[in-house]
Amino acid sequence: MKHLAAYLLLSLGGNTSPSAEDVKGVLSAVGIDADPDRLDKLIKELEGKDLQELIAEGSQKLASVPSGGGGGGGGAAAPAAGGATGGGAAEEKAPEKEPEKEEESDEDMGFGLFD
Repeated sequence: MKHLAAYLLLSLGGNTSPSAEDVKGVLSAVGIDADPDRLDKLIKELEGKDLQELIAEGSQKLASVPSGGGGGGGGAAAPAAGGATGGGAAEEKAPEKEPEKEEESDEDMGFGLFD
């Protein structure tokens, strides 16, 4: 993804056909090492293609993908009060918490947050 982002930044900047070295230069400027295998694959796949057409095609493909929603069914109704669970299941007791030992601290270590 970082390689594609750098490629797109270069194309937005006016470089109509960024090379692998161009992309490496952008990535190294922000302290990122380029993966040569992925970068070469990206350059080969985008070579000779119009980015605007690729983005338009991708947008059409994304538009056809369901994106959730759709008003799925509601949740199940809550059981009525008064023990209508029917099974007579015994309540499990939660294990008792051990009282936490207070550790010695320096409170505010000599300064307050809003001093």
